[in-house]
Amino acid sequence: MNSEQQYIDIYKEQRAVIFEHSSEVMNAVRDEAFERFVASGFPTQKVERYKYTDVQKLFEPDYGLNLRRLNIPVDPYQAFRCDVPNLSTSLFFVVNDQFYGGKQHDKDVFVGSLKDLPTHLSEYYNSLASKDGDALTDLNTMLAQDGLLVYVPRGVKAERAIQVVNILRSDVPLMVNRRVLIVAEEGAEVTLLFCDHAADDHAFLTTQVIEVFAKDNATVNLYCLEETHHKNVRVSNVYIDQQRSSRVTHNVITLHNGITRNKLDLTFNGEGAECECLGCVIADKQQHVDNNTLITHHATHCTSNELYKYVLNDQSTGAFAGRVLVEHGAQQTSSQMTNQNLCSSKEAHMYTQPMLEIYADDVKCAHGSTVGQLNDQALFYMQQRGIPREEARTLLEVAFINQVIDGISLVPLRDRLHYLVEKRFRGELSKCKGCQLCR
Repeated sequence: MNSEQQYIDIYKEQRAVIFEHSSEVMNAVRDEAFERFVASGFPTQKVERYKYTDVQKLFEPDYGLNLRRLNIPVDPYQAFRCDVPNLSTSLFFVVNDQFYGGKQHDKDVFVGSLKDLPTHLSEYYNSLASKDGDALTDLNTMLAQDGLLVYVPRGVKAERAIQVVNILRSDVPLMVNRRVLIVAEEGAEVTLLFCDHAADDHAFLTTQVIEVFAKDNATVNLYCLEETHHKNVRVSNVYIDQQRSSRVTHNVITLHNGITRNKLDLTFNGEGAECECLGCVIADKQQHVDNNTLITHHATHCTSNELYKYVLNDQSTGAFAGRVLVEHGAQQTSSQMTNQNLCSSKEAHMYTQPMLEIYADDVKCAHGSTVGQLNDQALFYMQQRGIPREEARTLLEVAFINQVIDGISLVPLRDRLHYLVEKRFRGELSKCKGCQLCR
């Protein structure tokens, strides 16, 4: 049986249950997504954007699904204590795929369940994701029953960062389908921090689809941090639409994981927009991290900057495939893509594929990629000055990654991540002090 067949059967058999426990807006697009999924099936590694991750193999195991929305016995406010000194955030939780807690960030900014999606925002849901034709996005669309909505009205500047802790919790192997919709209207500003954690030592398969709308002159800073465990499989597809003079920062950081596949599709649909896409990966053992990006310059005078860094150890595998597409008429485009990788062991493997596709003649675009090992001369120099070899290795690895961490505008978060990154390289468990998760 093909790995997609079990999901086709589940949808056919449980369609009424899925509809009953979700919302009208989410239900309205399910059947269409199902038809696309049936027609396409899971992509093979012959598909260009999936050549480095065997998706069909990831979805072969038989995971449980909480389609009837049974109550999960966890109080995240008691279990989770995020110790980030001096970082004042509005804290919210998503347990598996279900929004937990209140609905309000402040009097202007709405943070709540997608089930409470206001009518005037319903046009946004799935409007970006449905255009992609990606089978994993379609699978998420047909099975997701809840998720997170962040709405920032015109001219509103969120005073505090919004921190969303995604907690995986189950007594059996579980599949979770999470949905996120972020809408920042004209002139709005918002900073979001998503933290992924696993509360139980079970196998989890997570599909996540995030849609971000940055309207004219809006600013959206989106930081995604994964600290799960080796039994976790995470597939995340992010879609970002940028209008005139908008500014977006997308920073994805993988510190602990099993198998992770992140896809980013960002499109400039208004002139003068800017984006900064940053990513860092620290992997060891048999961990696998695949980042795939597509930035489409559809409008003029837009600027994109990408920087992804990997440090791989043991038998871990990393992959980065980035493509910048400059369409006809997108003049005065400025784009820089950089992927730098450090293989700290002979068994680690890195695949890198930066690409430029340009159909305009007045542009400034560049890309670069490097793969190397630790500098033996630098190690020798540090050892001569009394630094033990392992400590010297750690210092060099930390310095290599820090360029990505330094791109975070939230100073308390940046300082905390410097601390967590160093702990990660030293082989220590990087969970926050006082947190009861994974005990």
